[in-house]
Amino acid sequence: MKPSIPKGTRDFSAIEVAKRNYIFDIIKEIFEKFGFAPIETPSFEKSETLMGKYGEEGDRLIFKILNSGDFLQKVTPALLTEKNSKSITPKISEKALRYDLTVPFARYVVQHRNELTLPFKRYQMQAVWRADRPQKGRFREFYQCDADVVGSKSLWQEVAFIQLYDAVFDKLGLKDVSIKINNRKVLAGIAEVIGAQDKLIDFTVALDKLDKIGKEGVITALKNKDISDSAIEKLSPLFDFSGDNTAKLSQLEKLLENSEIGMEGITDMRFIIAAIEKIGLETADLMADITLARGLNYYTGTILEVTANNVSMGSIGGGGRYDDLTGIFGLKDLSGMGISFGLDRIYLVLEELDLFDKVIIPKPEVLFINFGEKEALYALLAIKKLRKENIRTELYPDAAKMKKQMGYADKRAINFVALAGGNEIENKKYTLKNMLSGEQKLVDLAELMEIVKT
Repeated sequence: MKPSIPKGTRDFSAIEVAKRNYIFDIIKEIFEKFGFAPIETPSFEKSETLMGKYGEEGDRLIFKILNSGDFLQKVTPALLTEKNSKSITPKISEKALRYDLTVPFARYVVQHRNELTLPFKRYQMQAVWRADRPQKGRFREFYQCDADVVGSKSLWQEVAFIQLYDAVFDKLGLKDVSIKINNRKVLAGIAEVIGAQDKLIDFTVALDKLDKIGKEGVITALKNKDISDSAIEKLSPLFDFSGDNTAKLSQLEKLLENSEIGMEGITDMRFIIAAIEKIGLETADLMADITLARGLNYYTGTILEVTANNVSMGSIGGGGRYDDLTGIFGLKDLSGMGISFGLDRIYLVLEELDLFDKVIIPKPEVLFINFGEKEALYALLAIKKLRKENIRTELYPDAAKMKKQMGYADKRAINFVALAGGNEIENKKYTLKNMLSGEQKLVDLAELMEIVKT
C-alpha cells in the first residue's frame, strides 16, 4: 500500500519549516515585548474539559480519542442497539484532542490559580485539531499562536492587543491588514431589539457567516432557526451600515437606543476606537464591523478578527473578551481577553505575496571533505572548534568520490568547502574553497574562521 497521511494534515519540508519558524520567531518576539510569558498544555484533555464550551458546531468538530484497551466494555447491548452516538461516545471516549488553546488555558488558570500573579499574561504556540472539511487555508491539524490576559476588566487590554496585532503584521511586512472590531453586548442588544433574545446563539452563528454566504444566505439561515420574519425585517438595516467608524456607531446607536446592554457595547467600542486613533497604528486599519460575530460561546465583550485585504484567505487572526470563562471550571468572575494568530493562514498569505525573501534553509556554512579515517579525524578536531564559535559545520560522512562530495555541497548551497589531505595535515593547514567565486586558498584554522565569519 502506498504510504499517505490523513486528510487535512501535512508534511513540511526543510524550507517550509524554516518559513514557519520565521513567523513563530516574530510572533514570539512581539508577545514577549508586550509582557507575555510562555506556557504549554497537553495535546489532549479530558472530554469534559472541552465538550460544551464551543457550541453545538464546535462540539461536532472535536476529535475524540477512544479509551485504551476494550473501549466497548462500558457500552451495554441496549446502547449498541439504539445506535445513538451521543449516548455511546462518553462511554467509549473520555479524552479528546484540544480544539483551541483558550479553553485549556482557562483550565490551566483554575488548576494553578494559587501559583499565578494577576493579571496573568501568557502566550502559547501549539497545535490544535478540528474535524473540519479540509480546504484552502483550513486544516484538521494546525497551529495557533495565542496571547491572553486574565484578571483585568480594563479596556486598555483590548487596546494593547490591537497594537500587538499591528506590531506583528508590520514586522512580517503585511501592509494591507484590517482589524475588525465588534462587541457581543452589541449583538445581544440587537437580538433584544428584534425580539430574538432566546435565539442569541443561532443569531450570532448565522450572522458570523455573512462574508461567506451573503445577506440572503444569512436570512435563510435565520429562518431555518425559526427567527421570525418581523425580527429579520428589523435586522435588515444592519446589512447596509456605511461610513467610517464614527458613522457606523452613530447608526448603531439609533438602532439600540432602547437596549441597555447594547449601549454598553457601543460605549466600549467608542473607547477602544478613540484610544487607537490617538495612539495610531503602523500598518493595520481598525474597522467597526457590526456583523462580526465570531461563533464561540465564551465571548462576552469585545470581539476582533483580522484579515489580509489583498489575499482571498479569510481571517488570519481573531479573539475577544470572556468575562467568565474560568467559571465553567469553578472560578467565578475572572475576566479575560485574548487573541490568536492563525499561523498556517499567515504562512499562505506571506507565500502568495512573496514576503519570505529573508528566509533561508538552515545549512552548514562549511563542509569538510572526507578523504578517509585519518583525514576525517583531523577535520573533526577543527569542526569542534568551529562549532564552539557558532559556525555551522559538517563533515561529509563517507569517504566518497570527490565529485559526489562537491555535488552535495553544491546542491545544499554550502558557501565553503574545506579540504585536508596529507600535505595539509602535515602543515596544520586547510584548503578552503569559496563555492560562489571558485577561489581557493591554503589557510590555518584561525584564517579559516575569519574568512567564513565575514
